[in-house]
Amino acid sequence: MKAFIRTLALLRVVIRHRLDVPLLRLPIPLALRLLIWCMPWRWLVPVKASEPERVKQALIDLGPVFVKLGQLLATRRDLLADQWVEPLASLLDKVPPFSGAKAQQIIEQAIGLPVSEAFKEFQQEPLASASVAQVHAARLSSGEAVVVKVIRPGIEKVMRRDIRLMRAVARVINTWSPDLRRLRANDVIDEFEKTLYDELDLQREAANASQLRRNFEDSELLYIPKIYWDYTNRKVLVQERIFALPVNDIEAIEAAGINRKELARVGVEIFFTQVFRDSFFHADMHPGNIFVNPATPSKPQYMAVDFGIVGTLTREDQAYLARILLAFFERDYHKIAQLHVDCGWLPEDTAVNEFEAAIRAVSEPIFAKPLAEISFAQVLLGLFQTARRFNMQVQPQLVLLQKTMLNIEGLGRQLYPQLDLWETAAPILRQWYKQQIHPKQVISQLQDNWPDMVQQLPQLPGLIHAALAQQAKAKVETAKQVKHGKSIMPLGLLTLGLLSMPFNWAWIWQHAPINTLVILLALIWLWRQRKV
Repeated sequence: MKAFIRTLALLRVVIRHRLDVPLLRLPIPLALRLLIWCMPWRWLVPVKASEPERVKQALIDLGPVFVKLGQLLATRRDLLADQWVEPLASLLDKVPPFSGAKAQQIIEQAIGLPVSEAFKEFQQEPLASASVAQVHAARLSSGEAVVVKVIRPGIEKVMRRDIRLMRAVARVINTWSPDLRRLRANDVIDEFEKTLYDELDLQREAANASQLRRNFEDSELLYIPKIYWDYTNRKVLVQERIFALPVNDIEAIEAAGINRKELARVGVEIFFTQVFRDSFFHADMHPGNIFVNPATPSKPQYMAVDFGIVGTLTREDQAYLARILLAFFERDYHKIAQLHVDCGWLPEDTAVNEFEAAIRAVSEPIFAKPLAEISFAQVLLGLFQTARRFNMQVQPQLVLLQKTMLNIEGLGRQLYPQLDLWETAAPILRQWYKQQIHPKQVISQLQDNWPDMVQQLPQLPGLIHAALAQQAKAKVETAKQVKHGKSIMPLGLLTLGLLSMPFNWAWIWQHAPINTLVILLALIWLWRQRKV
């Protein structure tokens, strides 16, 4: 019955905002098309706004979970046309706050202490209220100013209900219109559900904050507030309160005497430092979560909050992404295409030359602009959209990266419209890449992996014996073919040939110890074969 009532509410919103109009342009069955045409609201309810604005208002009416879905879709430019992105990106969690008394009750249950004992002061009026949680100002009994983030009561139940409804709608879409399966509705809902449940765990968010704080400890670029673990768990998060300027308050930043050009440059440096130095980046860097420290106008410093969504990259992803970006600005399209295949983002049977031509067609118009006007985020978007035409699978970590890059780029150019992201990012990328291929780094990797290598050593004799036994079976046939002037490349020579090809450094770094041994053993075996 509850599901039926929620479905009726969904239909009411569809009618109010006339979402049947875009529905009729989709390849839906004729019977459903005729049914929609006969509905009386088509003649009684006027169309008052553009389709993206109507969808935006419909999501607001459906509640906070659907608002979150709209925010997620705004980051998926691979699925939506450009005219849909801006209205959805402007969606805010306009959710009425729940009572301070209820928040106090949740806090006391979570931390096992009366609020009056844990806090010297606690403001029942919330500082902010969002779909998943709301925030209250407080002061610890020891005197530190803090904010207390409290999970909204009953939100898990609402999420489960609305996600079930979304999945039902996705099933209908996939059944009615096979053409719409390209939207990958089930995959989007899976990603959305994971993101939501990650945000429900405030202990996870606190752990993310602690990791970022360690990464930027004593940094003049970025300040991460301290977490008070004695009062933090899945339902409640207590964090140092910061007093700073919103990053999009240009007038306040100007009044504080902060250099906007330097502030924009620092923002780009922070992003690339998180991605390439730490492989751990704040993936929700919209203006509501980023602030500027007014106490250091000569050396601009950012202050960040809300760490429910973070992104990570593997060592391989880092290496390939750096090489792809560097190759793009060197216009080496063949290298870009080959890297997509090498890193496994595209199938091995991809026609590299065809993919190269497609990248060139997308990229050359970008280079017609001055370098300062080239958008990093649009570069990645164009590359990934082109790659998906060649069956590239969605890479969740790259979607987060693209979303974060869009936010950083938007903030940077809002602060300083002439910002040249490439001028700022290129030295960071080149320096990072040089460090990764430096002999000291390779030796460091060998030292780090030495325990794993020791554990793998006992398995090597068995593997070598199996390979030699297989080779012995083919030895007679090989000798016969050599006599007739035909030659089959021995296994050892083939192995050496493959290993002597241009190295995939990201893969070599990860498996350096075992690869070194295999190469040495292969060379010894080949030398002995030649003597025989």
